[in-house]
Amino acid sequence: MRFNNFAVIGIAVVMASCFSENTYNSYEDYPVRSDNLIEMVYNPSGTMFLLWAPTADDVRVMLFDDAEASSLSKMIRLERNDEGTWKGIVQGDYLNKFYTFNVKIGDRWLGETPGINVRAVGVNGKRGAIINMFATDPPGWDNDRRPELQSQADMIIYEMHHRDFSIHKSSGLQYKGKYLALTEPGMMRPNSRLSTGLEHLKDLGITHVHLLPSFDFASIDEASLYLNEYNWGYDPQNYNVPEGSYATDPFDPYSRIREFKLMVQALHNTGIRVILDVVYNHTFTTENSPFERTVPGYFYRYNEDGTFADGSACGNEIASERVMMRKYMIESVLYWINEYHIDGFRFDLMGIHDIETMNEIRKAVDKIDPSICIYGEGWAAKPPKYPIDSLAMKGHASRMPGIAVFSDELRDGLRGPFNDNKQGAFLAGIPGGEESIKFGIVGAIQHPQIDYSKVNYSDSAWALQPTQMISYVSCHDDMCLVDRLKASIPDLPTEQLIRLDMLAQTIVFTSQGIPFIFAGEEVLRNKKGVHNSFESSDMVNAIDWTNKANFPELYAYYQLLIKLRKNHPAFRMGDADLVRKHLTFLPVELDNVIAFTLNDHANGDPWETILVAFNACLETVTLDVSPGKYTVVCADGKIDEDGLGHITEPKVLLPAQSVLIMYK
Repeated sequence: MRFNNFAVIGIAVVMASCFSENTYNSYEDYPVRSDNLIEMVYNPSGTMFLLWAPTADDVRVMLFDDAEASSLSKMIRLERNDEGTWKGIVQGDYLNKFYTFNVKIGDRWLGETPGINVRAVGVNGKRGAIINMFATDPPGWDNDRRPELQSQADMIIYEMHHRDFSIHKSSGLQYKGKYLALTEPGMMRPNSRLSTGLEHLKDLGITHVHLLPSFDFASIDEASLYLNEYNWGYDPQNYNVPEGSYATDPFDPYSRIREFKLMVQALHNTGIRVILDVVYNHTFTTENSPFERTVPGYFYRYNEDGTFADGSACGNEIASERVMMRKYMIESVLYWINEYHIDGFRFDLMGIHDIETMNEIRKAVDKIDPSICIYGEGWAAKPPKYPIDSLAMKGHASRMPGIAVFSDELRDGLRGPFNDNKQGAFLAGIPGGEESIKFGIVGAIQHPQIDYSKVNYSDSAWALQPTQMISYVSCHDDMCLVDRLKASIPDLPTEQLIRLDMLAQTIVFTSQGIPFIFAGEEVLRNKKGVHNSFESSDMVNAIDWTNKANFPELYAYYQLLIKLRKNHPAFRMGDADLVRKHLTFLPVELDNVIAFTLNDHANGDPWETILVAFNACLETVTLDVSPGKYTVVCADGKIDEDGLGHITEPKVLLPAQSVLIMYK
């Protein structure tokens, strides 16, 4: 989430100032549309338009020959039914034409909008497009299937921005910054280790690609892509249409849809699922948004003085608890699943939404496929205008089974607090974060060996199951891992930087939560120290793939670390009772040292006992272990499941800023 202040404009109940004939005592009294919220149905003999606008006195559909400049070619008036939905049919074949709605309340026309549920648009998303959706399906689309996933504990998430991944010249990809970049194998030269694109993702071993917002957002001028504007996309415009700037031709309504599907299909064929970052918590504009131009006042929350509530810190917050907004969110999620074959959703500032809505979304998704993942940020930017005990905050995860939440306890226990880039923690050799890291290792569940009074941000477990916790050390927000390490540890040499990078990610991947990495961390990516790069240039955000050749030992370590997790179910038990039964922390008395064992063939693991130890100190420490013959599989920045050597002594040396994993 990037925070950007927009002007707060408008009043709580616009309809009151417009003197509508269709007024209601409260939002709860508004009629509910019983059918799907679709707003345009094309047929060669006539196109039907529908718009839920219960407070409107008149609704018109405007038809145009193109997406921008052409003047009005036809206008029709819709008729209202008892559910507040306005309907009408335009006779004739209007395929590939464009349209907008205009709602009148009292004597005021609210302004043109493509509707709240538009599914195809022209350039910059200002007008809806009348297209044949079947014509957007690539060959074989009906046979596209999501890759197998036995348990959400098996997930490995890779968070990516389209431009970051492919825009650098070193990517060797043809479709730089486009959906189609994720359809390219990406081998730069025969037999080269510097693979990019799909080949890189396949070799790395991740199971899910998390795409930063890819719906139609407002901050990029799609008609002027030569300007190379950049944004993360957390500024929603049209929720149910792919963003045009990532398409090869944003002027063609078919291009963005077809190419998005081609991307999903290519990832699925590679064995990788696709997660969409969704931002239902706020809109880019308020008074001029499709919501406000359709049913003023209904879709947002307000302060007592009539100004827009602003839990998003972006000028407004969506009222997810209202019946039609909840219906809209559920249908939108299902549409992305059914039309685009999306495999998961990450909810931006999920703490703004109400718990009931999130549970209803989970319930609706389960009817299609329970393996589709849902997770989100369990917080808001500011206090939302809704009762705190009813919000989908991190602390309420136990009331949202099947929905996961990011663990800032683990993140900040490793790197330092989010509000001070220069303040380090465990990775910087500063004591005090050990219990927060142990909290993350068990997956935010209740565990008898954790002192919750010493855990940052939480004084108790909040997850019912470890799969409700997203385990990570950095993401698109804040500094990336490399920049944060450099900021918190002055004059950090590259060799030490790599050691700490490995240490951090080994903790993430041996935790019982769902591991999550930021794209490029596996090749020592940096963002030039920029904390909030949501609109920085490609020079800051692009991944330099030459790092893959410059630091091959780091990439190989990530690769083998992922393989280790996949090969050993002890690291992904997925069940709280199993974690409590099999995971035991060793009684280490040293600051900045954590050690635990996974016992008794945990979760059916072939290794009887696995010992994992982390040392963030600047000196070698001695660790007491139970007697036996151990095979070392991770030490000194190397991983080899066949064994790096053996240890038989009851005391082992753990080098500075390193990891030790061994089994017997």
